[in-house]
Amino acid sequence: MDREWIRRFLVYLESERQFSPQTISAYRRDLEALFLHVTELGSVKSWHNLKVEQARSFASRLHQRGLSGRSIARSLSAARSFYRFLGRESGVKLNPFEGVRAPKSRKKLPHTLTAEEAAHLVALPGSKPLEVRDRALLELLYSSGLRVSEVVALDIHDLDLKEGSVRVLGKGNRERVVPVGRYAQNAIKAWFEHRSLLVREGSPALFVSRLGGRLSVRSVQSRLAGWAKKLGLGVDVSPHMLRHSFASHLLESSGDLRAVQELLGHADIATTQVYTHLDFQHLSKVYDKAHPRARRKR
Repeated sequence: MDREWIRRFLVYLESERQFSPQTISAYRRDLEALFLHVTELGSVKSWHNLKVEQARSFASRLHQRGLSGRSIARSLSAARSFYRFLGRESGVKLNPFEGVRAPKSRKKLPHTLTAEEAAHLVALPGSKPLEVRDRALLELLYSSGLRVSEVVALDIHDLDLKEGSVRVLGKGNRERVVPVGRYAQNAIKAWFEHRSLLVREGSPALFVSRLGGRLSVRSVQSRLAGWAKKLGLGVDVSPHMLRHSFASHLLESSGDLRAVQELLGHADIATTQVYTHLDFQHLSKVYDKAHPRARRKR
């Protein structure tokens, strides 16, 4: 095996593709691992002779070493790029890595709060303007399962408190309407009494900072983490954890996976079609029956 081709490939990435030193270093590690594997096989004398089954054995070896699916995918991507280079520069006809895929990484289960912990967090105390704002913000995050980027982008006209709904522009500019629970509605109404004292003139932003501008994602993350610590929850809480908690609690109570995914605004290709018949009334019914912050008193 000729290691020189790896050197030439890395020079090509640096001089012609202008890859960063960090990226080139990653390519070097991946291709050195490939060279070592091919050398140990013993039966492969040239890069021209590498077969698909030997390319698969490289992926298998990486898996046996405990590398994640993402790391293996990166190594295979480097090998594919290397072989495309060999095809142009040395006449290699077969790219043995073209059809080789990394094993899927096992997804970690998202951390969630219990319904009691979530209720304790979002019903945070205080009557100062920023405390009232934070209570409305957290109630809305948990009440409607919004992404933090979605909630900070909300304008006043996106809310319909009479209907108990909010119009959200999610990923890919996909718009959806989701219910707003009565706890969140009350918290938002209380925030409206303070918002006018802080907001810059003419700003439509629903949630604003102490300086009157639109609240940022980082500010929400920081405020939420601070409240979780102050209230003694004992875990690092993020806006995404509140979203996971919303989904988990609603699904546990309703068993309606399709409605939960619709509320979350997921765009899974395999399930998009089954969502098309779910209207807002159906979602509201599921929400009112199941969400711990929307249940009506009997």
